[in-house]
Amino acid sequence: MNVVVTGSLSYDFIMDFSGRFADRIMPDKIHKISLSFIVDTLNKQFGGTAVNQAYTLKLLGMEPLIVTAAGNDFEEYFKFLKKHKIPIAGISVFKDEPCSSYHVVTDTDDNQIGSFYIGASRYNDRLKIPNNADFVIIGPTDPKAMIQYVNQCKGKKYLYDPAFQIGNFSAEELRAGISNAEILIGNDYEIALMKRKVDISVPILVTTLGSKGSVIETKKESIYIKPAKPKNVSDPTGAGDAYRAGFIAGYLRGLSLQACGQMGSVAAVYTVEKYGTQTHTFTKKEFISRYKKNFGQTVIL
Repeated sequence: MNVVVTGSLSYDFIMDFSGRFADRIMPDKIHKISLSFIVDTLNKQFGGTAVNQAYTLKLLGMEPLIVTAAGNDFEEYFKFLKKHKIPIAGISVFKDEPCSSYHVVTDTDDNQIGSFYIGASRYNDRLKIPNNADFVIIGPTDPKAMIQYVNQCKGKKYLYDPAFQIGNFSAEELRAGISNAEILIGNDYEIALMKRKVDISVPILVTTLGSKGSVIETKKESIYIKPAKPKNVSDPTGAGDAYRAGFIAGYLRGLSLQACGQMGSVAAVYTVEKYGTQTHTFTKKEFISRYKKNFGQTVIL
């Protein structure tokens, strides 16, 4: 099955703050915030929502096609993707912009404050979804591109994940993306924000709850997915992308929604154990073993 992954390709600059954001924020001054943090670590990593998901999908035996834009500093990333045998045919390079970049600070409670420089992702609206795509992941990137992808996916099955772009869509634009989606996914804050703007009605709604697991809802049932147990917690950045990849790898294999959510849960902990979003690795045999250890069941990949 041809799975197309849209979203961003970026370099991530990940920083750790040894305190708590909550200790620095004065609620009575929330209307006028001016904060800075001394961070203990700074790491440059390969990232971006599209490639993060494609990376984990590849580990799970899928052959994802990434449709996104890269910039004039893509060469280092290109070598990384070639090394890991991740298809690059759908990546378009634009020489007048650098790749997108994500700058994020994580505190000791695993809360994060981030900013995203759009860079070459501003050209994602020039890209097209291949006609032979069997399933499409529409992930957060330039809002104009996401609107076009929704239009291009009419008649196709797709997962809709507006994430940090929710606030940049009108109610009508958001409704258009949701209304034809087979799966809508977001964390609990994002789902609540969408519900403030539009009524949500989709075949499958997935709400991730961080370290508390996730909930999968259909018109007939609500399924709670417990979190898998990490060996250690190094960096939560990218856990959501890994969850999505695990879920879709199960979904496209025709597994039950319970199993899909559990695959997402296991994929996510591999990421939080490593610093960065594409630094984890596992074989299918190792994944199956860890899945059984966490859930007492066998999954076939």
